[in-house]
Amino acid sequence: MTITIPALLRQAARRFGDKSALSSTQDGAIGFAALDAWADRVARALLADGLRKGDRVGIWAPNLWEWVAAAVGAQRIGGVLVPLNTRLRGGEVADIVRRARITHLFSIGDFLGRHYPDMLRGEAVPDLRRTIVLRPDSTKLRGIEQGWDSFLALGSAISAEQLAARAEDVGPDDLADIMFTSGTTGLPKGAVFDHKRSLGGGRAWCGISSLGPDDRYCVFGPFSHNASYKAGWVAGLMSGATIYWPDAYDGTAILDLIAGNRITVMPAPPTVWQEVLDHPNKADWDIGCLRFLSTGATTIPIQLMRRLRDETPIQVLSTGYGMTECCGSATQTLPGDPIERVVETVGCAIPGTEIRIAGPDGKILPPGEAGEVLIRDEKLLLHYLDNDQATHSALDADGWLHSGDVGTLDTQGYLRITDRLKDMYIVGGFNVYPAEIERQMGALPGLKACAVVGVPDARLGEVGHAFIVRSAGSSLTEAEVLAWSKANLANYKVPRGITFIDALPMNSTGKVVKFALRAQLQS
Repeated sequence: MTITIPALLRQAARRFGDKSALSSTQDGAIGFAALDAWADRVARALLADGLRKGDRVGIWAPNLWEWVAAAVGAQRIGGVLVPLNTRLRGGEVADIVRRARITHLFSIGDFLGRHYPDMLRGEAVPDLRRTIVLRPDSTKLRGIEQGWDSFLALGSAISAEQLAARAEDVGPDDLADIMFTSGTTGLPKGAVFDHKRSLGGGRAWCGISSLGPDDRYCVFGPFSHNASYKAGWVAGLMSGATIYWPDAYDGTAILDLIAGNRITVMPAPPTVWQEVLDHPNKADWDIGCLRFLSTGATTIPIQLMRRLRDETPIQVLSTGYGMTECCGSATQTLPGDPIERVVETVGCAIPGTEIRIAGPDGKILPPGEAGEVLIRDEKLLLHYLDNDQATHSALDADGWLHSGDVGTLDTQGYLRITDRLKDMYIVGGFNVYPAEIERQMGALPGLKACAVVGVPDARLGEVGHAFIVRSAGSSLTEAEVLAWSKANLANYKVPRGITFIDALPMNSTGKVVKFALRAQLQS
């Protein structure tokens, strides 16, 4: 498929017309043709406001139809999308805005008890020329901030011919997006993709789930994540499926969403399915519409999968493995695989993808031997933004992505993830990198040193636990640490436990011995 994401929406508008492309409880449905028209309006406004091909456009907002319209509108005239998670705080977003050199930022106004543009005020973001506030309270707009409607009005100065000429200059090899993901250095890394690669993420999910125009597909993560962007609404544009997302995550809300909208395809973390299965009145909802369920992103209890098999009419239970650097999908279990295989493995390589296991010397290991998981396919990142060292560490000369995960392959090609070379852990489906938190917590007054590890949690899979060494004379308390963390970190990064110690255990090279810290929690 040698087109672009905006061209894909244009095709979908012609094929499916007024059929619902996106649907939410809050806003109702918007059709493919209407979504395409809104994307044109965004593109015209950005063109009038001086957006050049290659300029970066950030979106810092929850899942809304405007999110997709803004993304496609920017990409239609050669803008490069930089999605931002609404859980990030102002300092975290400012860092990405600076490093990605974002010129235009689409931000939600009031959300989760905060006015989001307020969090960026006072931050140094020299390249940012305009913040477009979705659903604004006009009395709160300041400086370069402008409301959605007034911004779109700028586009009246741009003719259809001007828009078409600019859109024709955007091709599949042009940059589509920069997906920021953290690494062991503690600094977020921007994985850079062109349209051809990003569309590969949508195509992979369409193949995995057999997505089609009759499907009603519920995505669970924010549009800032691959799973709801490339494997989400982009897959919807490819297939003609209608995309839904939840407004709440309790059992009642999820059951209402499934039954009320006749959802057919739903990937969701194990915690969501646990809420559904534990609902005392779950039999009151008819969820026989569900044909395909995928879960993962954290440890999956086999008992949960057995309950899903025995207590629901879902036809296919599946799990898989991937990461931002490969557009989210690399392996998946197959229809008909036994529950034990779905729980104990993350499936086999999806079509077009190769998986290998390599030892420390780079040599390929035979089935059953543990080593680093290597991935090769046509949707791998081009490179990391302004980070040649990270790019060369991740992508070797033969085109293999070095995942940093440890696993084994069995004789049938099914992959088991057994450990992590990195310290990353997963909180309720969100990847958390201790080095990033440790770097940020260095600003906490009274803290001399800290180390964060992931520990098991019955509800979220894993949560963070921080070991802290106080500065001399400091009386830093657990309450103060937690208050600072909640004010400065995304909530999934906030440690759930604090232990004060006199010194961090170090090895002979000066690195923190984290297994010794975990052992303290187990003793």
